[in-house]
Parts: sequence; C-alpha cells; structure tokens
Amino acid sequence: MKKHKTNKAWIHEHINDAYVLRARAEGWRSRAAFKLMEIDDKDRLLRPGMAVVDLGAAPGSWSQLAARRIQPGGRLYALDLLEMVPVHGVEFIQGDFREDEVLHRLEALLGGRQVDLVLSDMAPNMSGIQLSDQARVIHLAELTLDFARTHLKPGGDMLVKIFQGAGYMELRESLREVFEQILVRKPAASRGRSAETFLLARKRRAGNI
Repeated sequence: MKKHKTNKAWIHEHINDAYVLRARAEGWRSRAAFKLMEIDDKDRLLRPGMAVVDLGAAPGSWSQLAARRIQPGGRLYALDLLEMVPVHGVEFIQGDFREDEVLHRLEALLGGRQVDLVLSDMAPNMSGIQLSDQARVIHLAELTLDFARTHLKPGGDMLVKIFQGAGYMELRESLREVFEQILVRKPAASRGRSAETFLLARKRRAGNI
C-alpha cells in the first residue's frame, strides 16, 4: 500500500512538474534537456564544430540540445542499448559501448578524430536497495571515464551524472588523475530531494593516463 501511494504521488508530481510541461511545450524528449542546458549556459561546454559523444543517450533530449549547439560543423554521436527515435543531426549507434563491435562502429564514424566532449546522463534501473544502486551508478561513471581515457582528446571535457554516496569521493580522485579541473553541478532541473548531481571534468591531461 505504501509503495502504491508513493508511485501515485510521483506520477502526480511528474505530470505537474514545470520542467516536464515546458519540455512538452518546447519539443524536448524529456525534462533532462534543461539540466544540460543550464550547465552549458554556465560553463560553455558546447561550441560549433565539436565532436561530441552522448553515452546512454535514449530517449535523446541531451542529444537534441547538443546537436543544435555544436552547429555549424559539429558532429554528435549517440550510443545506447535501447532504441532511440532518430534525432536530426545525430548519428546513433544501438549497442553496448563496452563491446568491441560497437566501438569499432563509432571509430569508423569518427574517422580517426578524437572527441572534444563526452556526455553521460546514464543511470541504472534502480532496485530500491541503496548500496546496490549506488554501486551501479558509480560503475557507470567509471565506464564513462574509461571511455574518455581512450577517445577524448587532450584538453577535452567530460560531463557525467553521479549520485552522492559510497564511492563518490573515490571517483572524484580518479577524475583528478585524468583532468585538470573537477567541478560539481546541481542544475535547478534536478529535483531537490534527489542525490543526483553532475561532475564536470575539464581539460583532459595529455598522455595515456
């Protein structure tokens, strides 16, 4: 009964959420677009001509926004295990970015070019078991960092979603080994009660780190 009431309350909150309503009105696929929008407005991540990879892109709101802001001349590559309705200006690869076949497809599209920016708004399917869920979130962030080590150019940036909890400080230390600057961002579109935050890692250090 308690779970039913909680789900009902969440649905009520969601359909009346100002960002949900705004996303529908403006044609964004989810309210998550406003999280990236606020961070980009503040930190100027997206610039014309960039090569950007969006990991875990579905349903595609980050890809929608990023693809627009890197024009003219930019290229946006989106990857996800799930299907994603095509987004104008986005080259989508369905599959697990940890698998060689998927990486080879991405590398073929890149044509030898290194990436300017890696984005990840990935989150696991939550079980409700806090320690287990937190471990999964940290693991996804670590996978994003591993991807950036290989594909991100020196001086490039990475933005990754994370939940504060076990493993958070250790992840930040791992990022500091690879990037010159680590910034914490909690955009207004992130629900206040959520532990969700974003780590913005700037200026990848040169060399194989």
